[in-house]
Amino acid sequence: MADLITIDDPDDPRLHDYTGLTDVELRRRREPEEGLFIAEGEKVIRRAGQAGYEMRSMLLTAKWVEVMRDVIEESTAPVYAVTPDLAERVTGYHVHRGALASMRRKPLPEAGELLRTARRVAVLEGLVDHTNIGAIFRSAAALGMDAVLLSPDCADPLYRRSVKVSMGAVFSVPYARLDSWPADLEAVREAGFGLLALTPHEKATSMDEAAPHRLDRVALMLGAEGDGLSDRALRAADEWVRIPMAHGVDSLNVGAAAAVAFYAVTTGRPTA
Repeated sequence: MADLITIDDPDDPRLHDYTGLTDVELRRRREPEEGLFIAEGEKVIRRAGQAGYEMRSMLLTAKWVEVMRDVIEESTAPVYAVTPDLAERVTGYHVHRGALASMRRKPLPEAGELLRTARRVAVLEGLVDHTNIGAIFRSAAALGMDAVLLSPDCADPLYRRSVKVSMGAVFSVPYARLDSWPADLEAVREAGFGLLALTPHEKATSMDEAAPHRLDRVALMLGAEGDGLSDRALRAADEWVRIPMAHGVDSLNVGAAAAVAFYAVTTGRPTA
């Protein structure tokens, strides 16, 4: 059973994992370097544990100790009990859900490893917004995508905001980074995937006509909010596809567009 330790000093070194959670640049550097990520809220903490991530410690306000009692009893990691005020002083924000856990990262798989068994993958280019990353992973999990591949400049799916927005779905969908962009897209094609670039461009084929759900293997490429896919990524694609829209609307938020497109590529897909 984990040790329950009451802490009343915000500078206690044992709280190091939780300091400055609102400092995005600091956390983006620290967390991968130190091999950790932060899970926020009861459901997300539980889902991280169920997905096999090892807990380093928990930070709980008093009312959450009993709620998380079963997790505490099953873990050997230390549990730090603090007041809401101290939690805010340490993290930099009001911890509404009163429960945080520092989890140990797992080594990322190679893209080729994921492609061997996947049938439907999302390929993300240049998505730096953590909210959009979280929303896309949540849709990917809900709609049956098998994996997500990230360009080198994409945001970290395990950053606290991404994990929170995804409601822990980032733990359900395996992902890998493509080290050489867009050259590594050729390896995706060689693995038997049709590369479909999602774009509102007038030359793109409507999803209805492209019928991607009929393809044996599909890699759906999505670009960042506003800019969309780069010219290099578009040139690497096998086909450009678009979501048909009404009332003169020309595009959707990338999170919403991803959900619609994921449905289009997974509904009625061929069975193995």
